[in-house]
Amino acid sequence: MTAFLATGVVAQDLRVAAYDPGLTRKGPGLLLRDIRRADPQVLAAAQVIAAAAPDVIVLTGFDWDGDGLALAAFAAVLEQAGHPMPHRFAARPNSGWPTGLDGNGDGRAGGADDAQGFGQFSGQNGMAILSRLPLGTVTDHSAVLWRDLPGTLMPRLPPEVAEIQRLSSTAHWDVPVLTGRGALHLLAWSATPPVFDGPEDRNGRRNHDEAAFWLHHLPPAPFVLAGTPNLDPVDGEGRPEAMAALLDHAQDPQPRGAFQPEQTGVNATHRGDPALDTGVFDPAGPGNLRVDYVLPAKGLRVTGSGVIWPAPGDPLAAVVEAASEHRLVWVDIDLGSLTAPEP
Repeated sequence: MTAFLATGVVAQDLRVAAYDPGLTRKGPGLLLRDIRRADPQVLAAAQVIAAAAPDVIVLTGFDWDGDGLALAAFAAVLEQAGHPMPHRFAARPNSGWPTGLDGNGDGRAGGADDAQGFGQFSGQNGMAILSRLPLGTVTDHSAVLWRDLPGTLMPRLPPEVAEIQRLSSTAHWDVPVLTGRGALHLLAWSATPPVFDGPEDRNGRRNHDEAAFWLHHLPPAPFVLAGTPNLDPVDGEGRPEAMAALLDHAQDPQPRGAFQPEQTGVNATHRGDPALDTGVFDPAGPGNLRVDYVLPAKGLRVTGSGVIWPAPGDPLAAVVEAASEHRLVWVDIDLGSLTAPEP
């Protein structure tokens, strides 16, 4: 464990994190099975979170089930790893939610591409919130139709698809974290990657609009945007305009990792600072990218930030690699900069 990881959050700070731990499987119930079996990848993901010691974390890439069994089981594993987070929230995501329509125009209905968000079963690759602190009443925006977003970039879709197509490929949640010194609104989302489509750029347009959604739903209270927007601001594919527009309202602490692999192959052509990357992807494809974010409102005071990417000699390095292709991102916020009363 590196020195900065060993340092706990001081009393006046709140550590907010975002992480895709890769806790998604190919069928319903398989994640719960793996958690109960103490699967090494599950244990590695819990160890990464425990090392970061967040007060609240947005988990993307986490399978949802109707009874919340997988999330409860993972919270128990995390407690065993030394970092209890007793408060949690998850709701049915759009990923894998069947529409009964041929959403991708291949002449067949019922495939993963025909769901509200890509998924082989309802709840695959969902989201969850874990917290040390109590959570207030959550506002779930996930049912908003794509066509209803002001200024939408939605491409022309068959009328029957456009009538039911939701904007969120996974979810959009406003989760109040009750700190005792004011509520901090956690604005959480996980967007579709802006790839895997054709010249119509459906995924690229949707990825843009999933970020643009928050421009119309920022609360008047202190907030933090957190999750996996799946968009690097300078490298890879996608439309960065909406993410850039969010920075008129939020600040980017630019969390940095302690180590980055040698920048060879496609990474050598990247323009972005590799210390800001949060994902290790195919070197023959996009390479390493920054796709996970924690962006506090401009009025909040940031006291620290980082990406959990240890150097090879660090004992945590192998654990991080075994857990996920994503890296955990954290930001510390001075609780004294929260001024809104709790609901």
